[in-house]
Amino acid sequence: MEGQKIGGRYDIEKKIGEGGMAVVYRARDTLLNRTVALKVLRSQFGNDDDFIARFHREAQAAASLSHPHVVNIYDIGQEGEMYYIVMEYVEGMTLKQYINEHAPLDVKQAVNIAIQICDALDHAHQNELIHRDIKPHNILINRYGRIKVTDFGIARAVSSVTITHTGSVLGSVHYFSPEQAKGIMAGAKSDLYSLGVVLYEMLTGTLPFSGDSPISVALKHLQEPYIPPRKLRPDLPQSVENIIIRSLAKDPMYRFESANEMLEELRTCLLPERRDEPVYLLPEKYAIEEDPEITRIIPAIKPEMMRKKSWDEPEEARPVKEWRKASTSTESAAVKQNSAQEPEEDEDESVGRSWKRVLAWGFGIVLFLTLAFVGSFYGFTLLNVPDVTTPAVEKLSLQDARQKLEAVGLKPVIQQQFDPTVEADHVIKQTPPANMSVKKDSEVQLIVSQGKQKAGLPNFVGKNIDDLADQLRGYKNVRTEEEANDSQPAGTVLSQTPEAGAQVVADETEIVLTVSKGGGKIVMPNLVGLTEEEMKTKMSRLGLKIQSETKSSYQPQGTVIDQSYRADTELKKGTWVRVTVSSGLPDEARRVRTPVQVYLNAGETATIEIRVTDASGKNRMVEKTPISQSMEFKVPIVVTPSQEAVIQVFRDGQQIDEKHIGYNDAQ
Repeated sequence: MEGQKIGGRYDIEKKIGEGGMAVVYRARDTLLNRTVALKVLRSQFGNDDDFIARFHREAQAAASLSHPHVVNIYDIGQEGEMYYIVMEYVEGMTLKQYINEHAPLDVKQAVNIAIQICDALDHAHQNELIHRDIKPHNILINRYGRIKVTDFGIARAVSSVTITHTGSVLGSVHYFSPEQAKGIMAGAKSDLYSLGVVLYEMLTGTLPFSGDSPISVALKHLQEPYIPPRKLRPDLPQSVENIIIRSLAKDPMYRFESANEMLEELRTCLLPERRDEPVYLLPEKYAIEEDPEITRIIPAIKPEMMRKKSWDEPEEARPVKEWRKASTSTESAAVKQNSAQEPEEDEDESVGRSWKRVLAWGFGIVLFLTLAFVGSFYGFTLLNVPDVTTPAVEKLSLQDARQKLEAVGLKPVIQQQFDPTVEADHVIKQTPPANMSVKKDSEVQLIVSQGKQKAGLPNFVGKNIDDLADQLRGYKNVRTEEEANDSQPAGTVLSQTPEAGAQVVADETEIVLTVSKGGGKIVMPNLVGLTEEEMKTKMSRLGLKIQSETKSSYQPQGTVIDQSYRADTELKKGTWVRVTVSSGLPDEARRVRTPVQVYLNAGETATIEIRVTDASGKNRMVEKTPISQSMEFKVPIVVTPSQEAVIQVFRDGQQIDEKHIGYNDAQ
């Protein structure tokens, strides 16, 4: 795709990465002139309407996040059958690449990275957005060590799809939480578990669970213990290992309550007073004993407790199990000793007890089988969700569409957008489309029209009607009404309907502007000395008509040199005024530049002023400047056969020279 332009503005430069879900390109946003990352979804996702509907909702939710450690989402779009996301471009590498090159990381560096990730998760969780696929591949690190978490919302859209697109588990099972491995909906604590796996990997260079297949790894997340980090890295502070122990608890109940709580632990774990804190014991695995001599109640040993001890079982679990084994042996010896001291029981009583035991076991087995059957029946009933056919609701009103979907047990999800062809509050498109077989209680995305695009009406009040032609173009109709007004010049907009700021559709809106026609009479202004353009603008605003003529003169070309009515004359609106504009110098006039030399002694400074009296005017200032050395000035003059030029030179306000240039001298 390199060299292509998509969305009319994104020039694809090169491929910079790919994964199971998308291919990532570096691109140039030609509209805003910036480099962006363009993530193009693979085709198998683009063909799934359910995924696309969720993808749009979740990407929009993720775009609402604004945090220094979250990759910004700028835009989402579609080009044919291709769906893409435009994101902030981060120059660097993924955390996975960094771990592969540098692991195990320095403890302080690993904790700092975890703090930045956890800070991003805390922000997302507070905005009710769960990532669901935290792994080093989705974490970017720039050359300054700054962390950016990406793929917020996209992972949620993937995990919400019930059909796998590849025939395997979506996501990275090595970073799955146990509840994700079970297929249970992941929550905020699932992100914390995955962050614990990432921290474990950064500090040890290995993953806590690995296997030959995704299924075997998932089962280990559910059932098996991991090698404690301090066994692999003895220099690791106990406070850091405690964070990993708590975040990797198989039961979410014993993990951190929130990302904010884990963030506080990470921020303080390297303080000197915390480095050698006691080992954190998970309540579901260990009993905390205060006094080894107190009397204890020893539970009966169950078959699952007799399993062979794993070689990588946490060291702190051994005293508990050895104590239980010793206590159980003592109890067994005590039972035997008591049995030896008791008299032999009656044989009939023994037989009676045997029959009672058999009946009790039999009743228990029957009860168990009955409960298992009932549970299986209701479980099958609950899981066997019936299929329904999606009704056609496109072009229907939103109310009618809701009723049709809810009537067959489907849930409408609304997304609104402007559309010039579909009436407001009517359905533009539905996903999945009509006549598709879906599970009851599934969501159907409805894109609902907001009608034509509306925009705020500009404020025209106080502006001249002649200056508004471009702004008023495109409206259905513009009507003006004149009103006499002594305070505002003629042509000034006094009021407008609709009011400024009103949300309107341009080609459906009629605008009425009330325009000042000035007072009862118009006072003629002084036009002499104005340029021709300035004169025309002023006369148009006053409502006076112009009869223009040109005449050679000693004034610059295009300058007004005469008017038929003197200034301050009262005229009626629409009166014709003859205005004379200079066409330039007469043929006999000569315009030349005459050199004038001014001398200064070394080290002197002075302000030089040059004035000219010639055919174009009297005592004109043509130069005034400070100098610090001798200088020659080129002075412009206009002379005629009957009018010479007089040049006067002043130094610090005192005249030092006067020069006369005649007609024959001006060559």
